[in-house]
Amino acid sequence: MIYFVGTPIGNLKDISLRAIEVLKEVDYIACEDTRTSRVLLNQYDIHTKLVAYHKFNEKEASQKILHDAKEKNIAIISDAGLPVISDPGYILVQALQKEHIPYTVVAGPSAVTNAFILSGLPAPFTFLGFLPDKKKDREALLQEFLNVKTALVIYVSPHHLEQDLKDIYDILGNRKMAVVREMTKVYEEVVMTTLEEGYSGVVKGEFVVVVGQPELENKPSISIEEQLHIFEQQGIPKLDAIKEVAKIYHCKKNDVYQIALTMKDWQ
Repeated sequence: MIYFVGTPIGNLKDISLRAIEVLKEVDYIACEDTRTSRVLLNQYDIHTKLVAYHKFNEKEASQKILHDAKEKNIAIISDAGLPVISDPGYILVQALQKEHIPYTVVAGPSAVTNAFILSGLPAPFTFLGFLPDKKKDREALLQEFLNVKTALVIYVSPHHLEQDLKDIYDILGNRKMAVVREMTKVYEEVVMTTLEEGYSGVVKGEFVVVVGQPELENKPSISIEEQLHIFEQQGIPKLDAIKEVAKIYHCKKNDVYQIALTMKDWQ
């Protein structure tokens, strides 16, 4: 049997009795970083063998696990939280299904649900994971969720925080936002703000950003064409005006651009 086991996202006490039992009894544990996982195992006197299973060897390691699964019980863990969710494991799950090899999940903490609850924003929510590294890909992904009527939960690394928040604001416009960091740890913090106001707190630790759904009740009463004319009268450059109108109306910049092309006195 293959076990995908949830581990603490910060506080080492956030582990289930079943998880401890499974980790002690399996033949070996596949983990992202043996040093990180050893700290957890030492805390609970677990001496099971650890093998590396991370994004750089995921395909190769998955094949070995598939082979071993015929005779052994194996646990899959990530550095924190549940495997597969923005962590290695998806390739293995797909292979297990294809080969009809049994597997299960040992429930545990998840930064997704913890952050959403801490945010205080209303359900439902959509999980985006980490945004793509390339700006063009980030913008394309965010455009896909521009008109989705749910909150958005996004993982953000500290060194990408400033740029990611800027790109999110540029595409989605102003919305409520909760910036959550260091969950379950001593310095856990939840900062309630807006995308326009941004985040000016400590940039340290692991971050989850929860963006509220579009405030549809505040949709402007004037048309997009009228708003474009207003910005034109204010001397705002056309490309900047299109960008701002897209934010206000929660629509794609290209949609505003196409409308602008139909305005004879605005070309």
